[in-house]
Amino acid sequence: MTAVEMILTGPAEWMTQYVNQLVSDRLIACAQLGPIVSTYRWEGEVEIANETRAALHTIQDNVATLMERTQTAHPYDVPCILVMPIQSANPAYLDWIIASCQAEVATT
Repeated sequence: MTAVEMILTGPAEWMTQYVNQLVSDRLIACAQLGPIVSTYRWEGEVEIANETRAALHTIQDNVATLMERTQTAHPYDVPCILVMPIQSANPAYLDWIIASCQAEVATT
């Protein structure tokens, strides 16, 4: 199983609620959120916006579901969704990402 990082940007309040649900649903192991200022061209005008950037740590198997869910739930018409491979990382952290994104096994 391969771990990846997914980058999203969006409104702060929406992002906080959204990533909390993704962790609860075990689609991501964690999200690291931080404020950013984005400058971009939208509908012919240069825009400047305060946003939140989220670095989501997940597994490749969850990417298609996350892309679809994000495109449906995101308040933007064209949300920033980037997926990058993790080239190198702490092996224990990678194991934690993988374990955190798998369904819990019931123990009796």
